[in-house]
Amino acid sequence: MTSNSRSAFSFEVSKELQSADPSLINVGRAGVIHTPHGDVQTPAFIPVGTKATVKSVLPESMCELGAQALLANAYHLYLQPGADIVDDAGGLGKFMNWSGPTFTDSGGFQVLSLGVGFKKVLAMESDTVQADDVIADHKERLAHVDDDGVTFKSHLDGTKHRFTPEFSMQVQHQLGADIMFAFDECTTLMNTREYQVMSLERTRLWALRCVSEHEKLTSERSHKPYQALFGVIQGAQYEDLRRTAARDLGAMDFDGFGIGGALDKNTLETIVRWVSEELPANKPRHLLGIGQPEDFFGGVEAGADTFDCVTASRVARNSAIYSKDGRFNISNARFRRSFEPVVAECDCYTCTHYTQAYLHHLVHAKEMLSNTLLTIHNEHFVVNLVASIREHILNDTYYEFKEEFLGRYLGNVKA
Repeated sequence: MTSNSRSAFSFEVSKELQSADPSLINVGRAGVIHTPHGDVQTPAFIPVGTKATVKSVLPESMCELGAQALLANAYHLYLQPGADIVDDAGGLGKFMNWSGPTFTDSGGFQVLSLGVGFKKVLAMESDTVQADDVIADHKERLAHVDDDGVTFKSHLDGTKHRFTPEFSMQVQHQLGADIMFAFDECTTLMNTREYQVMSLERTRLWALRCVSEHEKLTSERSHKPYQALFGVIQGAQYEDLRRTAARDLGAMDFDGFGIGGALDKNTLETIVRWVSEELPANKPRHLLGIGQPEDFFGGVEAGADTFDCVTASRVARNSAIYSKDGRFNISNARFRRSFEPVVAECDCYTCTHYTQAYLHHLVHAKEMLSNTLLTIHNEHFVVNLVASIREHILNDTYYEFKEEFLGRYLGNVKA
């Protein structure tokens, strides 16, 4: 058996979550993803280390707080330092001193979004549809999509680049993550249904090209550990499009699936369930870009096995802290003379070593250590929340845990 044998990656379901609604198909579950660099016990939250680092936090600290795997961004690492450098270093994990499993996304979201829209609203121009009305003021459209791929300008220096399905696979194979994602076109809720239909067919054809290139590169790089390829399900808020995409990609030779694209949080659980009901039950499902504590429960019940999101670290850098009683901001004046633990019930490194007054001081002094300590806490909170969801599924106490957690958290959420 060669070191890149496909048998090095697999998924097994440990226990199915019995639905609280008997009319629904049971799609929630706890399981285990096996990779060449270790196992991921699911459901699991995968912290985002965009540029091969979770901002301000050592990889060793991410391991200590409970992270099982990290996700990095193919677009950013392609631009800097270059996928070839990561490859020469021995792959993403070795490059960043992380011994566990790693994920990379395809770069599809970033090449279509960076520098041209507001927040998560993508702005693109295709060969058939213009989208000038969603370009931010004083911004230039940096990405142009056609049936072959996407041409874009670097947000770093304005140089022109082009991603195709084949090129995304080449970059991700050089990065060497255990799990990578097929190149897809990420649409928005602002696009018309007509455009969503056209885009879905484009993503289907790109998926076929990704599978083909992945097989070729796996054979050529037989000295490297096997990398699993996940297809990405699009279709916006339309049930027929989501189910069609899931059936189409579910019939392809993918190792797992990502659920991405335009999602309204009010319908997140419904959309994920549509997809999960169509996808093969013996392959893992990753919900892309979802990380608010209250969203994990619906995602898990609807069939998601893993999640990733930058929110935990991003809000930490803005002095926001997660707790079982909701989110609060440590910069508030009431914490200036509070010598209590940052979060009394938390056993993370930050909360067992530092006080609210000290974190309040660091934030107002604009000390970099505040980012480190707050990120450690927030990542610990979400990683261990999803780990607790898994534990309660296994123990048949999931619904009691959900009621208790959300009752406290949503009853006390603060901006």
